[in-house]
Amino acid sequence: MALPKTVKPNTSTAILQIIQQAREVLPFTMPAAQLCAGPCKVCPKKLLELLDNEIIDWEQKLEKGETPTLGDVNKFGRLCKKIHRAISNNGLI
Repeated sequence: MALPKTVKPNTSTAILQIIQQAREVLPFTMPAAQLCAGPCKVCPKKLLELLDNEIIDWEQKLEKGETPTLGDVNKFGRLCKKIHRAISNNGLI
């Protein structure tokens, strides 16, 4: 019995899926007063700004027709995971 083949997304689709997940999960719209309330191990406001800039950069590149490499997808995905972990450790997720 053969296993069904799963179609992997191309790199552009993969980046867009990561962007969509990040926008759904991370508190980009949370007011700065809430982000900065309490003790922080890292600055969640700066991390979210960094990631937002990366997301905007990738959206612009994709609109221009640039195709990310697998390395780009991996690097962007790792950045999102690290920021998610840091925001979660600060109790904001």
